[in-house]
Amino acid sequence: MRFAKIVFWIAGLYGVLSLPPLYFLFDYVGRTDPPPITHPQFYYGFAGVGIAWQIAFFLIATDPARFRPMMIPSLLEKLSYVAAVAVLYSQGRVSVAQAATAIPDSILFCLFVVAFFKMASVKASGGSRVWIPNVRIP
Repeated sequence: MRFAKIVFWIAGLYGVLSLPPLYFLFDYVGRTDPPPITHPQFYYGFAGVGIAWQIAFFLIATDPARFRPMMIPSLLEKLSYVAAVAVLYSQGRVSVAQAATAIPDSILFCLFVVAFFKMASVKASGGSRVWIPNVRIP
């Protein structure tokens, strides 16, 4: 359980540190890696969804046994980027430097797989509960 906690805390921390700067680098990315971005909604949408996943990683880290099912979409989140970059690189559509951006996600994907299988034999703890307010809708 400790391994999974550490892996997901590191993943969340890495993402929270690396993704928010994207909000301030929109023009810089277009200048240093032409052509300029023509669909800002996809760019900012990627950054926002990425940050949301970091919150999910922090949640998983609080009780990996309880949130083990959330590790499956976490694996897919990492794999989707790594696979997309691998395909683009194989087609010659991204450079080696651009493809290298998938290295941290590749490492995290592998660590997520290990954490997922290590958690298979651990029972969810009853002490770590998420508080949900009791709201009545008339």
